[in-house]
Amino acid sequence: MRISGQLARRRALPLRHLFAVMPPLLAGCTINHYQPRHFEFVTVVKKPKSGSGGWRAACLHVPIVNTATWDTFFCKMGVEMPLETKAEGAISTALAQRIAADCANEAGRLVLGFPNSPSPGLVCQDFKSTFHTILNRAVLGSQVTTLCDKETTPHVIEF
Repeated sequence: MRISGQLARRRALPLRHLFAVMPPLLAGCTINHYQPRHFEFVTVVKKPKSGSGGWRAACLHVPIVNTATWDTFFCKMGVEMPLETKAEGAISTALAQRIAADCANEAGRLVLGFPNSPSPGLVCQDFKSTFHTILNRAVLGSQVTTLCDKETTPHVIEF
């Protein structure tokens, strides 16, 4: 059993490196790394004078590169987060950006460590779904969407 487990891991190893979300690509590095500045949040719903509420959104176009063929697919997503919640209180833009970047990096690590599909479109869907789950756990009510809010300007992550 021990040898068969090692063989299974060796067979799976090439799939781990088939795709890489690469914002930005520096010195040949294929590890994803989101920065808070990638999340250019705008307020789309102002916070009410009392209580929690309000809404901010950002739009990202993230390249997914098939490192076998170097074909690029842009994964487009909206990232939305409340301005204030009962649990966390007021969330500054800088904090929202840091939370979003940390959650995106974790989602990338999970999805790209063991991709479920060789299709860039399906890798994009897996990434967005995982990112949504992690972000919503960090700040209840946050979401990652397929469409960007009309108030946002897409931030294209460059290599």
